[in-house]
Amino acid sequence: MPWMKRLVAAVFLPGVFLGVFLANGPASAETYPSRPIRLLHGFAAGGAADTLSRIIADGLSKKLGQPIIVEAKPGAGGNIAADAVAKAAPDGYTLGLVTGAHAISAATYKSLAYQPAESFDMVSTLVYYALVIAVRNDHPAKSLGDLIAMAKEKPGALSFGSVGFGSTHHLAGELLNAMAGVEIVHVPYRGDSQSVTALLGGEVPVIVGTPVLLASQIQGGAIRGLAVTSPARTALLPNVPTVQEAGIQGYDVRTWAGLLAPKGTPPAIIATLNAATLEALGDPDLKQRLETAVGGEVRGSSPEEMKKLIETEITKWTGVVERAKLPKI
Repeated sequence: MPWMKRLVAAVFLPGVFLGVFLANGPASAETYPSRPIRLLHGFAAGGAADTLSRIIADGLSKKLGQPIIVEAKPGAGGNIAADAVAKAAPDGYTLGLVTGAHAISAATYKSLAYQPAESFDMVSTLVYYALVIAVRNDHPAKSLGDLIAMAKEKPGALSFGSVGFGSTHHLAGELLNAMAGVEIVHVPYRGDSQSVTALLGGEVPVIVGTPVLLASQIQGGAIRGLAVTSPARTALLPNVPTVQEAGIQGYDVRTWAGLLAPKGTPPAIIATLNAATLEALGDPDLKQRLETAVGGEVRGSSPEEMKKLIETEITKWTGVVERAKLPKI
């Protein structure tokens, strides 16, 4: 009888039976992806993370043959989105784009609903980029040196805006405070666009922002870039000096962005996503779009390399938080 023959095959050929079962399972590499994928990020629409998400989603969609829907879940320095990814089904259909703030959260929060390194399976890094310290063009500080002198003269009188507490932007400002011996008060906003609006509207005199959003305003004369946070000047803002050029030797803050998935995602699916990501990053047009978007450099990685990066960053930023004596939230 046909059903008996199938039963005998299952008993005597368990490897074949298991292979057929996995091939038809919901998380098999053979069928993945068979429907649209969600890509979550934790920052406001229109900001750098949103821009990066949409560019890489376009590239991955072409490689994987399925739509990738970008969804912003802003707030808490990216933690709301990261928590949603950590709690999602580990089937490859929910991914997260995280930035350097992902590792910083381990240093700035008393507790998290997830572990930045252990609650995820990493896919690949995407880009590395610097930030820029800027003022409105009518601000009296013509250089970072001027700003530091003003801050020393009146401790606590100046403030700087960022994309939120616990972001790389925030910690870049706090590191400047610690290394320059000043007290510029942090004011958090919900994304890059809001901090730029606050600067132009006079709510805050200084911001630490993303070059992609500030470049046009700097080039147009509305905003003055005082310094970039990387050791070398950026291609996007070649006329803006570095913090080190202003005399703060050893200052180096570069953020990054990468893709991850919920812990327990099948290794074959992680391998598929990693291969598709690296292939997409190798496309000259997509590479140029990403680098133009952040004024940085494209750099893919293995899942293991990305996990090591996050672990190293957690150690680094924990030291910065302790040195700056920041209260944990």
